[in-house]
Amino acid sequence: MATLSLKEVKKTFGAVSVIKGVDLDIRDREFVVFVGPSGCGKSTLLRMIAGLEDISEGDLIIDGDHANDVPPDQRGLAMVFQTYALYPHMTVKENMGFALKLAGIPQSQRDAKINEVAGLLQLAHLLDRKPKQLSGGQRQRVAIGRAMVRSPRIFLFDEPLSNLDAALRVQMRIELARLHDQLGATMIYVTHDQVEAMTLADKIVVLRDGRIEQVGAPMELYNNPANQFVAGFIGSPAMNFIPVVSQNAGPSGVDVTLPGGKMLTIPAKSRTRSAENLKLGIRSEHLTIGAEGPVEGEIMVVERLGGHTYVYVQIAPGQLVIVETDGADSHQLHQKVRLSFNAGDCHLFDEQGLALERMRHTSISTH
Repeated sequence: MATLSLKEVKKTFGAVSVIKGVDLDIRDREFVVFVGPSGCGKSTLLRMIAGLEDISEGDLIIDGDHANDVPPDQRGLAMVFQTYALYPHMTVKENMGFALKLAGIPQSQRDAKINEVAGLLQLAHLLDRKPKQLSGGQRQRVAIGRAMVRSPRIFLFDEPLSNLDAALRVQMRIELARLHDQLGATMIYVTHDQVEAMTLADKIVVLRDGRIEQVGAPMELYNNPANQFVAGFIGSPAMNFIPVVSQNAGPSGVDVTLPGGKMLTIPAKSRTRSAENLKLGIRSEHLTIGAEGPVEGEIMVVERLGGHTYVYVQIAPGQLVIVETDGADSHQLHQKVRLSFNAGDCHLFDEQGLALERMRHTSISTH
Protein backbone atom coordinates (compact mmCIF):
# COMPACT_ATOMS: atom_id res chain seq x y z
CA MET A 1 0.00 0.00 0.00
CA ALA A 2 1.46 3.38 -1.03
CA THR A 3 -0.93 6.30 -1.28
CA LEU A 4 -0.15 9.99 -1.04
CA SER A 5 -2.32 13.07 -0.55
CA LEU A 6 -1.57 16.78 -0.67
CA LYS A 7 -4.04 19.03 1.16
CA GLU A 8 -3.89 22.76 0.37
CA VAL A 9 -0.09 22.57 0.18
CA LYS A 10 1.74 25.89 -0.21
CA LYS A 11 5.38 26.91 -0.46
CA THR A 12 6.83 30.37 -0.07
CA PHE A 13 10.40 31.61 -0.28
CA GLY A 14 10.29 34.85 1.67
CA ALA A 15 7.62 37.00 0.01
CA VAL A 16 7.56 34.84 -3.14
CA SER A 17 4.76 32.28 -3.39
CA VAL A 18 5.87 29.28 -5.47
CA ILE A 19 3.23 26.63 -4.69
CA LYS A 20 -0.16 28.27 -4.22
CA GLY A 21 -2.46 25.67 -2.73
CA VAL A 22 -2.26 22.20 -4.24
CA ASP A 23 -4.81 19.46 -3.55
CA LEU A 24 -4.00 16.04 -5.01
CA ASP A 25 -4.67 12.37 -4.27
CA ILE A 26 -2.36 9.66 -5.64
CA ARG A 27 -3.58 6.08 -5.48
CA ASP A 28 -1.61 2.93 -4.77
CA ARG A 29 0.48 1.75 -7.77
CA GLU A 30 -0.42 4.80 -9.81
CA PHE A 31 2.10 6.38 -12.23
CA VAL A 32 1.53 10.11 -11.86
CA VAL A 33 3.35 12.69 -13.96
CA PHE A 34 3.74 16.36 -12.99
CA VAL A 35 4.08 18.34 -16.19
CA GLY A 36 4.30 22.02 -17.02
CA PRO A 37 6.62 24.73 -18.31
CA SER A 38 9.85 25.73 -16.57
CA GLY A 39 9.17 27.61 -13.35
CA CYS A 40 5.68 26.18 -12.80
CA GLY A 41 6.67 24.57 -9.48
CA LYS A 42 6.68 20.89 -10.42
CA SER A 43 10.20 20.12 -9.11
CA THR A 44 9.58 22.17 -5.96
CA LEU A 45 6.42 20.15 -5.33
CA LEU A 46 8.34 16.89 -5.77
CA ARG A 47 11.07 18.07 -3.38
CA MET A 48 8.40 18.94 -0.80
CA ILE A 49 7.05 15.39 -1.07
CA ALA A 50 10.59 14.02 -0.69
CA GLY A 51 11.27 16.18 2.36
CA LEU A 52 14.03 18.19 0.68
CA GLU A 53 11.91 21.37 0.97
CA ASP A 54 9.77 22.33 3.95
CA ILE A 55 6.02 22.72 3.46
CA SER A 56 4.97 26.29 4.32
CA GLU A 57 1.28 25.46 4.69
CA GLY A 58 -0.93 22.45 4.20
CA ASP A 59 -0.58 18.73 4.81
CA LEU A 60 1.32 15.84 3.26
CA ILE A 61 -0.29 12.46 3.97
CA ILE A 62 1.58 9.22 3.13
CA ASP A 63 -0.37 5.99 3.64
CA GLY A 64 -2.77 7.82 5.94
CA ASP A 65 -0.05 9.29 8.17
CA HIS A 66 0.76 12.99 8.46
CA ALA A 67 4.30 13.32 7.08
CA ASN A 68 5.14 17.06 7.09
CA ASP A 69 7.69 16.67 9.87
CA VAL A 70 8.92 13.17 9.05
CA PRO A 71 12.64 13.25 8.04
CA PRO A 72 13.32 12.41 4.37
CA ASP A 73 15.06 9.12 5.15
CA GLN A 74 12.05 7.91 7.16
CA ARG A 75 9.34 8.63 4.58
CA GLY A 76 9.88 5.41 2.64
CA LEU A 77 10.54 7.29 -0.60
CA ALA A 78 13.39 7.03 -3.09
CA MET A 79 14.35 9.78 -5.53
CA VAL A 80 16.03 9.58 -8.93
CA PHE A 81 17.65 12.85 -10.01
CA GLN A 82 18.24 14.40 -13.42
CA THR A 83 22.02 14.39 -12.88
CA TYR A 84 22.28 10.69 -11.79
CA ALA A 85 24.27 11.72 -8.65
CA LEU A 86 26.48 8.61 -8.71
CA TYR A 87 29.68 8.40 -6.68
CA PRO A 88 32.48 8.41 -9.31
CA HIS A 89 34.95 6.43 -7.17
CA MET A 90 32.48 3.59 -6.53
CA THR A 91 31.55 0.70 -8.80
CA VAL A 92 28.01 0.15 -10.00
CA LYS A 93 27.55 -2.47 -7.30
CA GLU A 94 28.86 -0.15 -4.59
CA ASN A 95 26.68 2.74 -5.78
CA MET A 96 23.57 0.58 -5.79
CA GLY A 97 24.26 -0.87 -2.35
CA PHE A 98 25.51 2.24 -0.58
CA ALA A 99 22.20 3.16 1.10
CA LEU A 100 21.78 -0.44 2.27
CA LYS A 101 25.29 -0.39 3.70
CA LEU A 102 24.55 2.81 5.63
CA ALA A 103 21.39 1.15 6.96
CA GLY A 104 23.47 -1.73 8.34
CA ILE A 105 22.09 -4.42 6.05
CA PRO A 106 24.37 -7.50 6.06
CA GLN A 107 26.61 -8.02 3.02
CA SER A 108 24.86 -11.22 1.92
CA GLN A 109 21.45 -9.54 1.92
CA ARG A 110 22.86 -6.49 0.09
CA ASP A 111 24.38 -8.69 -2.59
CA ALA A 112 21.15 -10.64 -3.08
CA LYS A 113 19.11 -7.45 -3.48
CA ILE A 114 21.66 -5.82 -5.80
CA ASN A 115 21.82 -8.92 -8.01
CA GLU A 116 18.04 -9.11 -8.18
CA VAL A 117 17.68 -5.45 -9.24
CA ALA A 118 20.66 -5.62 -11.60
CA GLY A 119 18.97 -8.50 -13.39
CA LEU A 120 15.76 -6.49 -13.82
CA LEU A 121 17.66 -3.48 -15.18
CA GLN A 122 20.08 -5.49 -17.34
CA LEU A 123 23.05 -4.26 -15.30
CA ALA A 124 24.45 -7.59 -14.12
CA HIS A 125 27.41 -7.44 -16.52
CA LEU A 126 28.26 -3.88 -15.44
CA LEU A 127 28.43 -4.29 -11.66
CA ASP A 128 32.23 -3.92 -11.50
CA ARG A 129 32.42 -0.83 -13.70
CA LYS A 130 32.63 2.74 -12.49
CA PRO A 131 30.28 5.52 -13.70
CA LYS A 132 32.81 6.99 -16.16
CA GLN A 133 32.83 3.65 -18.00
CA LEU A 134 29.06 3.76 -18.59
CA SER A 135 26.83 5.44 -21.16
CA GLY A 136 24.23 7.98 -20.14
CA GLY A 137 21.44 5.41 -20.31
CA GLN A 138 23.41 2.94 -18.22
CA ARG A 139 24.13 5.58 -15.58
CA GLN A 140 20.46 6.42 -15.37
CA ARG A 141 19.59 2.74 -14.93
CA VAL A 142 22.13 2.57 -12.08
CA ALA A 143 20.48 5.58 -10.43
CA ILE A 144 17.10 3.86 -10.76
CA GLY A 145 18.61 0.64 -9.40
CA ARG A 146 20.01 2.47 -6.39
CA ALA A 147 16.45 3.59 -5.63
CA MET A 148 14.95 0.15 -6.27
CA VAL A 149 17.20 -1.77 -3.86
CA ARG A 150 15.71 0.23 -0.99
CA SER A 151 12.22 -1.16 -1.81
CA PRO A 152 10.61 2.27 -1.32
CA ARG A 153 6.89 2.82 -0.92
CA ILE A 154 6.97 5.52 -3.61
CA PHE A 155 9.47 6.33 -6.37
CA LEU A 156 10.14 10.00 -7.17
CA PHE A 157 11.68 10.92 -10.54
CA ASP A 158 12.91 14.47 -11.19
CA GLU A 159 13.30 14.86 -14.98
CA PRO A 160 15.46 11.71 -15.15
CA LEU A 161 15.69 11.61 -18.96
CA SER A 162 16.56 15.25 -19.65
CA ASN A 163 20.27 14.61 -20.11
CA LEU A 164 19.81 11.77 -22.60
CA ASP A 165 19.71 12.01 -26.38
CA ALA A 166 16.45 11.43 -28.26
CA ALA A 167 17.00 7.72 -28.97
CA LEU A 168 17.97 6.97 -25.36
CA ARG A 169 14.97 8.89 -24.05
CA VAL A 170 12.67 6.66 -26.08
CA GLN A 171 14.46 3.53 -24.84
CA MET A 172 14.34 4.68 -21.21
CA ARG A 173 10.64 5.56 -21.47
CA ILE A 174 9.97 2.00 -22.55
CA GLU A 175 12.08 0.62 -19.70
CA LEU A 176 10.37 2.83 -17.11
CA ALA A 177 6.93 1.74 -18.32
CA ARG A 178 8.05 -1.90 -18.14
CA LEU A 179 9.46 -1.41 -14.63
CA HIS A 180 6.25 0.16 -13.40
CA ASP A 181 4.32 -2.83 -14.70
CA GLN A 182 6.73 -5.32 -13.12
CA LEU A 183 7.12 -3.60 -9.76
CA GLY A 184 3.52 -2.44 -9.33
CA ALA A 185 4.94 0.55 -7.44
CA THR A 186 3.57 4.04 -6.93
CA MET A 187 5.61 6.47 -9.03
CA ILE A 188 5.65 10.28 -9.25
CA TYR A 189 7.50 11.66 -12.24
CA VAL A 190 8.38 15.27 -13.08
CA THR A 191 8.98 16.41 -16.65
CA HIS A 192 8.52 19.40 -18.94
CA ASP A 193 8.16 17.00 -21.89
CA GLN A 194 4.48 16.34 -22.59
CA VAL A 195 5.41 13.33 -24.79
CA GLU A 196 6.89 11.64 -21.70
CA ALA A 197 3.75 12.56 -19.78
CA MET A 198 1.42 11.14 -22.42
CA THR A 199 3.33 7.88 -22.86
CA LEU A 200 4.12 7.07 -19.22
CA ALA A 201 1.31 8.37 -17.04
CA ASP A 202 -1.77 6.79 -15.61
CA LYS A 203 -2.62 10.31 -14.46
CA ILE A 204 -1.21 13.66 -15.56
CA VAL A 205 -1.09 16.71 -13.31
CA VAL A 206 -0.72 19.90 -15.39
CA LEU A 207 0.84 22.74 -13.40
CA ARG A 208 1.17 26.44 -14.14
CA ASP A 209 2.44 29.18 -11.81
CA GLY A 210 2.25 26.94 -8.74
CA ARG A 211 -1.33 25.81 -9.31
CA ILE A 212 -2.93 22.71 -10.81
CA GLU A 213 -4.69 23.48 -14.09
CA GLN A 214 -6.12 20.00 -14.67
CA VAL A 215 -5.72 16.40 -13.49
CA GLY A 216 -6.73 13.35 -15.51
CA ALA A 217 -5.77 10.42 -17.71
CA PRO A 218 -3.62 11.35 -20.74
CA MET A 219 -6.35 10.95 -23.35
CA GLU A 220 -8.90 12.68 -21.12
CA LEU A 221 -6.69 15.79 -21.06
CA TYR A 222 -5.97 15.46 -24.78
CA ASN A 223 -9.62 15.17 -25.79
CA ASN A 224 -11.25 17.33 -23.11
CA PRO A 225 -8.86 20.07 -21.96
CA ALA A 226 -10.30 22.31 -19.25
CA ASN A 227 -8.73 25.44 -20.68
CA GLN A 228 -6.62 26.82 -23.48
CA PHE A 229 -3.36 26.39 -21.55
CA VAL A 230 -3.88 22.63 -21.14
CA ALA A 231 -5.07 22.31 -24.75
CA GLY A 232 -1.91 24.01 -25.99
CA PHE A 233 0.47 22.17 -23.68
CA ILE A 234 -0.78 18.61 -24.08
CA GLY A 235 -0.27 17.20 -27.55
CA SER A 236 2.51 17.42 -30.12
CA PRO A 237 2.19 19.50 -32.17
CA ALA A 238 0.13 21.81 -29.98
CA MET A 239 -3.55 22.38 -30.67
CA ASN A 240 -4.28 25.06 -33.29
CA PHE A 241 -6.14 28.13 -32.03
CA ILE A 242 -8.16 30.25 -34.45
CA PRO A 243 -9.80 33.55 -33.37
CA VAL A 244 -13.56 33.50 -34.04
CA VAL A 245 -16.54 35.62 -33.03
CA SER A 246 -19.68 34.04 -31.62
CA GLN A 247 -22.93 35.23 -33.25
CA ASN A 248 -25.61 33.18 -31.55
CA ALA A 249 -26.06 30.32 -29.11
CA GLY A 250 -28.86 27.79 -29.48
CA PRO A 251 -29.77 24.16 -28.85
CA SER A 252 -27.44 23.01 -31.65
CA GLY A 253 -24.45 24.90 -30.34
CA VAL A 254 -22.62 28.18 -30.85
CA ASP A 255 -22.60 29.91 -34.24
CA VAL A 256 -19.19 31.43 -34.94
CA THR A 257 -17.66 33.43 -37.78
CA LEU A 258 -14.44 31.92 -39.13
CA PRO A 259 -11.57 33.84 -40.76
CA GLY A 260 -12.80 34.65 -44.25
CA GLY A 261 -16.38 35.16 -43.13
CA LYS A 262 -17.85 31.64 -43.22
CA MET A 263 -20.29 30.64 -40.49
CA LEU A 264 -20.05 27.40 -38.52
CA THR A 265 -22.06 25.88 -35.67
CA ILE A 266 -19.84 24.34 -32.99
CA PRO A 267 -21.64 21.84 -30.69
CA ALA A 268 -20.78 23.59 -27.45
CA LYS A 269 -22.74 25.26 -24.68
CA SER A 270 -22.23 29.01 -24.51
CA ARG A 271 -22.38 30.83 -21.19
CA THR A 272 -23.77 33.96 -22.88
CA ARG A 273 -26.00 34.80 -25.84
CA SER A 274 -24.18 38.03 -26.67
CA ALA A 275 -21.37 38.23 -29.21
CA GLU A 276 -17.92 37.53 -27.79
CA ASN A 277 -14.43 36.84 -29.00
CA LEU A 278 -13.59 33.16 -28.73
CA LYS A 279 -10.77 30.83 -29.72
CA LEU A 280 -11.60 27.77 -31.78
CA GLY A 281 -9.24 24.89 -30.98
CA ILE A 282 -8.62 22.09 -33.48
CA ARG A 283 -5.95 19.35 -33.48
CA SER A 284 -3.67 19.07 -36.51
CA GLU A 285 -4.87 15.51 -37.28
CA HIS A 286 -8.45 16.77 -37.55
CA LEU A 287 -7.69 19.23 -40.35
CA THR A 288 -7.87 18.18 -44.01
CA ILE A 289 -6.51 19.93 -47.10
CA GLY A 290 -8.89 19.82 -50.05
CA ALA A 291 -10.53 21.76 -52.84
CA GLU A 292 -13.41 22.74 -50.58
CA GLY A 293 -13.54 23.95 -47.01
CA PRO A 294 -14.56 27.02 -45.00
CA VAL A 295 -11.03 28.35 -44.37
CA GLU A 296 -8.56 29.41 -47.05
CA GLY A 297 -4.84 29.85 -46.64
CA GLU A 298 -1.35 29.68 -48.10
CA ILE A 299 1.22 26.97 -47.33
CA MET A 300 4.26 28.56 -45.67
CA VAL A 301 6.23 25.55 -44.37
CA VAL A 302 6.23 21.82 -45.13
CA GLU A 303 7.93 19.44 -42.69
CA ARG A 304 8.37 15.94 -44.12
CA LEU A 305 9.09 13.45 -41.30
CA GLY A 306 8.82 10.17 -43.19
CA GLY A 307 5.64 8.52 -41.99
CA HIS A 308 3.77 11.80 -41.77
CA THR A 309 4.05 15.42 -42.89
CA TYR A 310 3.23 18.69 -41.12
CA VAL A 311 1.91 21.45 -43.37
CA TYR A 312 1.85 24.99 -41.94
CA VAL A 313 -0.91 27.06 -43.50
CA GLN A 314 -1.27 30.82 -43.03
CA ILE A 315 -4.99 31.61 -42.82
CA ALA A 316 -4.56 35.26 -41.81
CA PRO A 317 -1.59 37.61 -41.26
CA GLY A 318 0.45 36.11 -38.42
CA GLN A 319 -1.98 33.18 -38.03
CA LEU A 320 -0.51 29.75 -38.85
CA VAL A 321 -2.27 26.43 -38.37
CA ILE A 322 -0.61 23.02 -38.57
CA VAL A 323 -2.17 20.25 -40.65
CA GLU A 324 -0.98 16.65 -40.20
CA THR A 325 -1.01 14.65 -43.44
CA ASP A 326 0.57 11.37 -44.56
CA GLY A 327 4.20 10.92 -45.52
CA ALA A 328 3.43 10.96 -49.26
CA ASP A 329 1.87 14.42 -49.13
CA SER A 330 2.74 16.40 -52.29
CA HIS A 331 1.72 19.94 -51.33
CA GLN A 332 4.27 22.65 -52.02
CA LEU A 333 5.27 26.00 -50.53
CA HIS A 334 3.02 28.99 -51.29
CA GLN A 335 0.25 26.78 -52.66
CA LYS A 336 -3.24 28.15 -51.96
CA VAL A 337 -5.39 25.57 -50.19
CA ARG A 338 -8.68 25.23 -48.34
CA LEU A 339 -9.07 23.51 -44.99
CA SER A 340 -11.95 21.28 -43.90
CA PHE A 341 -12.75 19.83 -40.50
CA ASN A 342 -15.57 18.32 -38.49
CA ALA A 343 -17.25 20.78 -36.15
CA GLY A 344 -17.51 17.99 -33.58
CA ASP A 345 -13.70 17.91 -33.32
CA CYS A 346 -13.56 21.58 -32.38
CA HIS A 347 -13.17 23.16 -28.96
CA LEU A 348 -14.18 26.67 -27.97
CA PHE A 349 -12.41 28.77 -25.35
CA ASP A 350 -13.70 32.03 -23.91
CA GLU A 351 -11.77 35.25 -23.37
CA GLN A 352 -10.47 33.92 -20.02
CA GLY A 353 -9.19 30.77 -21.75
CA LEU A 354 -11.76 28.45 -20.18
CA ALA A 355 -13.26 25.70 -22.32
CA LEU A 356 -16.94 25.84 -23.21
CA GLU A 357 -18.70 22.58 -22.40
CA ARG A 358 -18.97 20.36 -25.46
CA MET A 359 -22.24 18.73 -26.54
CA ARG A 360 -22.36 14.99 -27.04
CA HIS A 361 -23.92 15.05 -30.51
CA THR A 362 -20.86 16.00 -32.56
CA SER A 363 -21.63 14.85 -36.08
CA ILE A 364 -21.82 18.33 -37.68
CA SER A 365 -19.28 18.88 -40.48
CA THR A 366 -18.08 21.97 -42.28
CA HIS A 367 -18.96 22.42 -45.92
